[in-house]
Amino acid sequence: MDIEIVFRFLLAALWGGLVGAEREYRSKSAGFRTMIMISMGSCFFTIMSMGIGGVSNPDRIAANIVTGIGFLGAGVIFKESNNRVQGITTAATIWSVAAVGMGIGGGYYLAAGAASLLILAVLAVLHSWETLIDKLNQAKTYSLKCSYSPEALDYFERIIHAGQVRFKLIKQTKEGDCLWLVWHVEGHERRHRQLAVQLMKDARVLRFEQ
Repeated sequence: MDIEIVFRFLLAALWGGLVGAEREYRSKSAGFRTMIMISMGSCFFTIMSMGIGGVSNPDRIAANIVTGIGFLGAGVIFKESNNRVQGITTAATIWSVAAVGMGIGGGYYLAAGAASLLILAVLAVLHSWETLIDKLNQAKTYSLKCSYSPEALDYFERIIHAGQVRFKLIKQTKEGDCLWLVWHVEGHERRHRQLAVQLMKDARVLRFEQ
């Protein structure tokens, strides 16, 4: 029995390490060592839960792993200055690796191994698909400062419309002789680049952020 427990720890370290290596390669906040610890910790908690709870209550401790992992996952999610949320994939990976560790701790080796391989496939193989989809349609916030004039809004929206993107005015603010305009813009990555260059070259633009 002791040898089997050691085997479970080593297996949890192996599968957690493989997923962690992929996260480490992409310089994510939860990397190689973190994933190993999550997998081994979940495995150990499951083993202890089965041992302490016995036949009548084997999920006594294990049931709380999901809740605890939720707090850990929340720590890697953050919001960037451009309102984009980062870290959700890493948080989901932490949650999935914990499930793998629990499966190993419960003796479900085949299921845990299959789940680990699928996690790696999603992270590594599907990453290129996600990049392609992101290029096809990106959502950005355009913030532009110009000298105030009654026709300024119409002038810049004609330029944005000609860029073949979808846009919606979010806010316009007048500060003295200046006008701040903010749009939510969606379109192909190439369209965004071309439009940004055109707006930055425009003599009427005092400041532009994308």
